[in-house]
Amino acid sequence: MPLPSDASSEEVLAAYAPEVERLKRVGGYVAADVINVNAQTSGLAEMLSKFKREHWHDEDEVRFIVHGQGLFHVRPRSGPVVSIEVVAGDLICVPAGTWHWFNLCASMEIKAIRLFQQASGWAPRYTESSVDSRYEPVCLGASYFPPPRHEQV
Repeated sequence: MPLPSDASSEEVLAAYAPEVERLKRVGGYVAADVINVNAQTSGLAEMLSKFKREHWHDEDEVRFIVHGQGLFHVRPRSGPVVSIEVVAGDLICVPAGTWHWFNLCASMEIKAIRLFQQASGWAPRYTESSVDSRYEPVCLGASYFPPPRHEQV
C-alpha cells in the first residue's frame, strides 16, 4: 500500500521497517531517519547550499526515496561525472569516500529514508574543486522506451 505524500517520518519508518532492518544488517548501519524537504521548508536554501557543493563522507550515503525526486552527481577520481536521477522507489548508496553532490529537481521536494553507520551521522568533507558549478541540475522525470511496434506484412 503506497504511503500518502504527507506521511510522517514515523509512518514512513514503520512502513519500511523490515527493509530498513535488512539494510542495517547487510550494510552495518546503526541508525535510520527520514529527511523531508519541500519548497516551504524553513532554511531550504542554506540546506541545499551544503548538499550541492562537491563533497565526500567517511561513511556510505544511503537513501531510499519515498516521495519526490533529486539528482546525485558522482565524480570518480578519473572519468566523467555521472548524474543519477532518483525518484520514489529508488535506493542509492554512494560509497564512503566517493566525491559527489546533490540537487533537488524542479518540484523542490524529496522525502527519503537515510541510513547511517554511526549514530551521530556524517559530515560533508568538501573538495573545494568547484566542479559542481559547471553542471546544471537537469532532471528528466519518468521516461521509458516504448516496446517496438511490429507491422504485419
